[in-house]
Amino acid sequence: MRDRRTMPLGWDEAVDLERDPAVVPDPAEVEVPEALRASITAAMQRYPDRHSAVLPALAAAQKVHGWCSPEALRQVAAVMQVTPAYLSSLASYYDMLRTEPIGSRYVYVCTSVACHVRDARAVYEAIAQEARDQELEDVEVRNFECLGACDMAPMASVDGRYVGPLSEDDAHELVAAVKENREVLPGRGLGDEGFRLPWEDKA
Repeated sequence: MRDRRTMPLGWDEAVDLERDPAVVPDPAEVEVPEALRASITAAMQRYPDRHSAVLPALAAAQKVHGWCSPEALRQVAAVMQVTPAYLSSLASYYDMLRTEPIGSRYVYVCTSVACHVRDARAVYEAIAQEARDQELEDVEVRNFECLGACDMAPMASVDGRYVGPLSEDDAHELVAAVKENREVLPGRGLGDEGFRLPWEDKA
C-alpha cells in the first residue's frame, strides 16, 4: 500500500534559466500508442479549444502508464501540440492525476464535508489499517478532498468505481476484494444493477 502525502517532485526548486526553452514535441519523433492517440483525439474533438481536453487526455495517459510520467506527458504533448511543461503544471495541480509511480491501482476515500459529517475519517482509517494488515501492494490508498458523490456519503472510488455508503465494517471486505482482484462490494457501486441511494429508499 502506498499513501501519498508529499508535494509533487520539484515543486520547491527554482527555475533553471540555463536550460533550453520548452518546445512542443515533433509528432513524427514521438511514438504514441494508437489507443491513447485515439482517446486524446476524441477528447479534443469535444471542445472548441484543444486546451480544454487536457484533463481527459492526461487521465487517458495515466490509465496507460499508471501515472503522468515524463513519457506520458511527452506523448500527450505531441498529440495535443502543447509543451510537456504546460501539461506538467496541470498534472501537479489536480489531485486525481499522479506525478509519481505510486501504484497501478487506487482506493480514494472521500473525506470532504458531506462525507466527513458521516464519519468518513473513521472509514478511511479503517480501510488504511486493513490495507496494512492485509499487506495490500501496488495500490494507493488515501483520503480525497471531494469525489462529488455526496448522495452516497461516506463513499470511496476504487479504480474509478464509486462505492458506498460505507462504514468501518466494510473495510476488511473492500480491501480483500481489491487484493484478490474481485469486484468490490457488488451491488453497492454507482451504476450497479439494483443500486439505490439511501434517500431513494425513503422516498
